Amino acid sequence: MKGFCERAVASKYSSKSSTESTDRGPSSVCSDSGSRDSKHDKASLWSNFFASAFSIFETHSESSITEKKEIHSRNNGWTEAVRKVVTGGSMRRIHERVLGSSRTGISSASDIWLLGVLYKISQDESSGDAATNNGLRAFEQDFSSRILMTYRKGFDAIGDSKYTSDVNWGCMLRSSQMLVAQALLFHRLGRSWRRPLHKPLDDQYIEILHHFGDSEGSAFSIHNLLQAGKAYDLAAGSWVGPYAMCRSWETLIRCKREGTAFDNQPLPMAVYIVSGDEDGERGGAPVVCIQDASRYCLEFSRGRVDWTPILLLVPLVLGLEKVNPRYIPSLWATFTFPQSLGIMGGKPGASTYIIGVQDEKALYLDPHEVQPAINIRRDDLEADTLSYHCNVIRHIPLDSIDPSLAIGFYCRDRDDFDDFCFRASKLADGSNGAPLFTVTQTHNFPKPVNHSDVLDDSGGVQNDDSFVAPPISDADGSAHEDDWQLL
Repeated sequence: MKGFCERAVASKYSSKSSTESTDRGPSSVCSDSGSRDSKHDKASLWSNFFASAFSIFETHSESSITEKKEIHSRNNGWTEAVRKVVTGGSMRRIHERVLGSSRTGISSASDIWLLGVLYKISQDESSGDAATNNGLRAFEQDFSSRILMTYRKGFDAIGDSKYTSDVNWGCMLRSSQMLVAQALLFHRLGRSWRRPLHKPLDDQYIEILHHFGDSEGSAFSIHNLLQAGKAYDLAAGSWVGPYAMCRSWETLIRCKREGTAFDNQPLPMAVYIVSGDEDGERGGAPVVCIQDASRYCLEFSRGRVDWTPILLLVPLVLGLEKVNPRYIPSLWATFTFPQSLGIMGGKPGASTYIIGVQDEKALYLDPHEVQPAINIRRDDLEADTLSYHCNVIRHIPLDSIDPSLAIGFYCRDRDDFDDFCFRASKLADGSNGAPLFTVTQTHNFPKPVNHSDVLDDSGGVQNDDSFVAPPISDADGSAHEDDWQLL
């Protein structure tokens, strides 16, 4: 991980157009890091230079065929020499540092982590461009295979409201849908699954999209999420934070589980909201309790088995106005976990779904694009799923994301969970006193976690002052006021 001390030149001069000009048609309401008019002017000058250099080899004179052949014959040696210089590794890297990669808007000089998978991007000139292109191509295929959820318009009104669109307020709901959709993809189709290019489509893939339709009939629609989240002040037209979003998912999934046969669960995995105490309301470094995870799995299976697949959601607040720099290395490292589901959060006041990192950049899927509402039938293997994927790779500096966020992890079985705990413990041990979360075998709370204990008789969240998280202090005893804020 490099580039946190000083920004890369590519990050300074990359404009919005350079990262959003690939193959997605409709415009979207988002911007990449560092796009400003002055920077755009500089990038334009460089763009003209490089465009001229590269176009030398593609320019066709309007002269006669005879004249073309004569010119080609006379200048063949000179052209080949210039071609090697302009298209060579060094020159191409200069081009990418100034403008960013023309293919993706990201650098081709550093490796990329995408939801636990490493894509090696060659930095060795002797290896040529083939290895770089292969790595980028594999990364792009993986990125475009992740499920995208965006603003939709034209769906049935939400509850008793008049809202038939979630434009300008539903970005956190859409970000959370993307994270849960990836968990379902990994569970049903595996991490190596890629978006099919030919029909008929995979029935498991279609069923996943069916669950995220824009109607009450779809299990994980925003209609049902808002209904489940009423106790956490979720309402159509209002923005919601990551913690309330995680708890709303917990409630929705519990309701679906209670009303559905065990073998037909829309989300076939236990859900564990990792929080700092038994009520999850007082902040403090969240604790992954192995004992609790085992209990959630046992409850989900209705006592049939000791362990099941499990989805962990870890809501965090890592500062006031911005993320405390002490947490950045640990945030970056979570993308190297094989269990990684990324982060729902992103830009302050404009949630995104962060799924990868490269150097100091966070790579994300953006929900801020308005598309018509869609409901895919579970048996429609010929469905048009283009609106659920995106080839445009957007990025922002990791240290500029909103400090209020939630990290997701998916563990397929007990061995996978044990591996996650090992990695998480190692990460916490190396965090210099600022862990994102910790791991313990058992907790010291006076009572076990119980979903019903979170709510009072009126459906509101109980107030309980029995737990106060101690501040994180340095050796000299001074507390970091902005290290852990109340959720």
